[in-house]
Amino acid sequence: MESATTSAGFLLNGRPTPKLDCASQTTLLDYVRDQGLTGAKEGCAEGECGACAVLLVSGGPDGALYRAVNSCLIPAAAMAGQEIYTVESLADSGMQAEVQRAMVEHGGSQCGYCTPGFVVSMFAAHIRQPERFDPEMLGGNLCRCTGYRPIRDAFQALGRPRDSILRRRLNQAAPMLTPFHYQCETGRFSRPCDLHEALKFAATDPAARFVAGNTDLGVATNLRYQRFPHLISLDGIPDVREFHDADDYVEIGASMTLSEIEERWQSAPPVLGKWLRLFASPLIRNRATLGGNLQTASPIGDAAPLLLALDAELRIATMDAERFIPLYSFFRGYRETALERGEIIRSIRIPKPLPDRIAFYKVAKRRMDDISTVAAAFAARGSTIRMAFGGVAPIPLRAFEAEQAGRNAREVLARTLHPISDHRGSAGYRLAMAQNLVDRFFAEGDAA
Repeated sequence: MESATTSAGFLLNGRPTPKLDCASQTTLLDYVRDQGLTGAKEGCAEGECGACAVLLVSGGPDGALYRAVNSCLIPAAAMAGQEIYTVESLADSGMQAEVQRAMVEHGGSQCGYCTPGFVVSMFAAHIRQPERFDPEMLGGNLCRCTGYRPIRDAFQALGRPRDSILRRRLNQAAPMLTPFHYQCETGRFSRPCDLHEALKFAATDPAARFVAGNTDLGVATNLRYQRFPHLISLDGIPDVREFHDADDYVEIGASMTLSEIEERWQSAPPVLGKWLRLFASPLIRNRATLGGNLQTASPIGDAAPLLLALDAELRIATMDAERFIPLYSFFRGYRETALERGEIIRSIRIPKPLPDRIAFYKVAKRRMDDISTVAAAFAARGSTIRMAFGGVAPIPLRAFEAEQAGRNAREVLARTLHPISDHRGSAGYRLAMAQNLVDRFFAEGDAA
């Protein structure tokens, strides 16, 4: 059995924190504010506004980097042994960071509530990609009073980042995660670094829940006041964070974050970038995992339609064995999956050769960082086409019968899809959108 520390703290603005002494599901946001660092604030408690953004030192393709993350969705215990910087740390020897000075000079702040979160996201993007400004980099930060033009102007005015303590910090490696276990009166938090150990924890504790990015369970904790007696973190397990781009398949570790997938899959088809831009915000993608999105079994999750169209299968790990199941048979009912208690998604495998043409469409009220009303993905190779939809049934689904109908799929969809009506759209609207997206896929193919 792994040895593990029981009350480790973490580096906060370059200094060790006290040993953890808080409820097991205390958020990182509440923890840092209790330390007197009140720049990060709670705005929405669900990862929509970015007012709580902090910097997490993480490994990247070229070494250590800063990732902006939502501290309201991260248990403080999950940060044991890691390294966090808040907005208070960005000034160097009393001199404002470039992003702070630019926000002042361009009038990028009025009430100031959201400003620290914007500054943190801008800092992470600027220090990593100083030559490029993309408005999507700030897609997870919401401002209710200033307006985005002065914030955009501040970002566009930035030059090369100057030398600073925080910039020099990236010359060293990111912290390595080690086993960690924390228990208090309110529950337990475990971070094994071995897959068998994680499965053993789950097998011996019926109340245990696996957690990775916590972007879903964090919302349940914050807004629905759910409490989980034992969370088993997958962050430190190499087996669920592997990536392989082989001759006949691509295999993505279930606990790789969405940002890491984009960084690692260098040969990915162009649809991957478009799909990720519509998949929440950079702040969420820096923590959310592909396996977690699938395991929630949400009928409107963004991962399932594209992976269904790519004919993906899941590698399921148990205490004693592994098995592969097609993704289309994974979803059994609303929020129900084929996973048995104690099982875990180890990876997602996509067969090669990839389809000749792949498309992903998302119908939502906002272009970015919004929940789907309808999502659809299509993949064609020769005369074979695969169609997958989200938001039109209790589960994400492959439209097998419609695939056989090809361009005549509209009538088949009218018979086989059974969407519901809710505040995002009526059943009739959802059906019409699904049918129209089929037409759009074929029309774009004809025009190419």
